[in-house]
Amino acid sequence: MQLAILGIIVVVVVVFIALTIKIVPQQRVGVVERLGKFNRLLTPGLNILIPVIDQVRTYHDLRIQQANVPPQTVITKDNVQVQIDTIIFYQVVGPEEATYGISDYVYGVRNISTATMRQIIGKLELDETLSGREKISSDIRLALDEATEKWGVRIERVEVIDIKPPLDIQEAMDKQMKAERSKRAIVLEAEAAKQDMILRAEGDKQSKILKAEGDKEARIRQAEGLRQAQELEALGQAKAIQAVAEAEKSRIQLISTAGLDERVLAYQSFDALTEISKGAANKVFLPSSAIETLGTLGAIAEVFKASKESK
Repeated sequence: MQLAILGIIVVVVVVFIALTIKIVPQQRVGVVERLGKFNRLLTPGLNILIPVIDQVRTYHDLRIQQANVPPQTVITKDNVQVQIDTIIFYQVVGPEEATYGISDYVYGVRNISTATMRQIIGKLELDETLSGREKISSDIRLALDEATEKWGVRIERVEVIDIKPPLDIQEAMDKQMKAERSKRAIVLEAEAAKQDMILRAEGDKQSKILKAEGDKEARIRQAEGLRQAQELEALGQAKAIQAVAEAEKSRIQLISTAGLDERVLAYQSFDALTEISKGAANKVFLPSSAIETLGTLGAIAEVFKASKESK
């Protein structure tokens, strides 16, 4: 009997301690109600409650969480049905509002996301929808922010995972894409051929210009060389004439310095004629001016006479 009572007391103590002491892990928070009314929040660590009077209504995870929105079939502005998969990242920032503001904020976020997505896609055509994922995600996030602010939930990010048009539309898009790529390939090939022809023509033009400039430069250098050679040759001739003139001038000056006058020169010329007359020629022609000069000396007749006698 005593053991049974002791066991009951131990159980009561354990239950009392369990109801009194609450340990909350990091990034979690508990909502405490006292007699059915919000009292306070349980923060991470050790917390003490009044048994029976205080109760933990719920715990919230304060980490960023994700909620997958089931694939939704929506109609675009040009009446094409597309299926869109999205995922939403959210965080509880107001545990009290998240507890009492809405019964299930995850369900609320999904519904608002679906309704907002239909409104946004209904204003876009198919091409805009396929290329406007970023805009769609941004618009959904802004709409969710306005709705979830009073729920104590903050939408961190909305991602459009996939947009699937109908099968026939996909096939038509594939054909269009292939045709577009073929067109781009043909255009690129034509552009490459054009660039090749332009580059070749430009290269040929540059080659001809360089060759013409080279020929011009060669002719200029050749003419310049010829001109310099002629100038040097003329200069050489001028210097030679000058040297001859200088030599003649010096000879005349030397003769003048030696006192040789016209009669001495005539006598020397006469000696030269005497030597000439000793040669094979039997006649010697003299200029009249020389004869006059020699005549003035009065000796020419005697010289020729002596010459005849010696023969």
